[in-house]
Amino acid sequence: MSYPSISFRFALFLSFSLTASLPVFSKRYTPSSSSTPKATPSDLLSLLGSKTQSLAVNPVVARHLKSCFKFLVPFSPTDPHHRKLGLGLGLGPSRSKDNDLIWWPPEPVLELARLSVDSGGDPAAIHRLLDPTIIPVPDVEGSTEERCELTRTPYGRRFICEELNLYLQFLFQLIVDRGPSVGLDVKLNRFDLFHGHLFLAVDSGRLGILFHAKEYPAYDKQVFPYNMGFCQRGSNVTYDDSMNLRNILWLAPMPGDSDESWVAPGVLVVLDARPDGIIYRDLIPDYVNFARTIYEDDFGDVAVDVNYLNVGSKTRNYQLFIC
Repeated sequence: MSYPSISFRFALFLSFSLTASLPVFSKRYTPSSSSTPKATPSDLLSLLGSKTQSLAVNPVVARHLKSCFKFLVPFSPTDPHHRKLGLGLGLGPSRSKDNDLIWWPPEPVLELARLSVDSGGDPAAIHRLLDPTIIPVPDVEGSTEERCELTRTPYGRRFICEELNLYLQFLFQLIVDRGPSVGLDVKLNRFDLFHGHLFLAVDSGRLGILFHAKEYPAYDKQVFPYNMGFCQRGSNVTYDDSMNLRNILWLAPMPGDSDESWVAPGVLVVLDARPDGIIYRDLIPDYVNFARTIYEDDFGDVAVDVNYLNVGSKTRNYQLFIC
């Protein structure tokens, strides 16, 4: 199930073939000193890991990366305690409880996090926990009429454990709720936020999801002159400075050596890819610098895509499809 992203990557080839004569908006940032070390995806993950991992990152790189972290949940957790999600999950009765659910998620999420590490970062460990039931992906906000295929496959699945499915929905909802606090006004729809890529990190096996918001900005001859295919048609997503914030990273707590120990809490952070920052300079490929896309397979092995889609015809009806 580990395939390249089908949206920006595919659309870029089409876009460049149609708009080759148009200028690219953003020039790659050139550091003031040629001796500035280059940041890597592993550096970024290490800074959000254990104290030992964080201290191993070059201090100059660490300082620049930290300036690009916009936390949706403070990076200052309390002691571990785990909460059970009920079937009526919303955004929780209080901000502090939502923070707790990121720092120290419910037991099934912790078990999944430990399994990811214990498996040596094997995506098959995730696949074995999926219900084999096939769920066809229906029309999503008029996508069928536009011949738009939003998911890797025309069907999805869900985890056998319902609490895992509820937690994934919670993450989408919390991003929407907390996004404005860091300048990210995001909506749950097929042009903006609807998917994330679940990965197991290189070396550590740590479980994470890289969410992409602002997936299909509206075509605009002056501001965004890129044709991204059928799924872009009808978009009302404006290309503006908020594109810098389209990459949102969730990391599960990092297990320690013993069965009960944890060396790092869960994390939910927006990765600021502003043109004068190190993320833009070192982690955004040149061919998508205008789209500010960080690719999930730079962080690790991708197990599945997690899609949260509005399949309602008259009223909103968000459902999960794991592809």
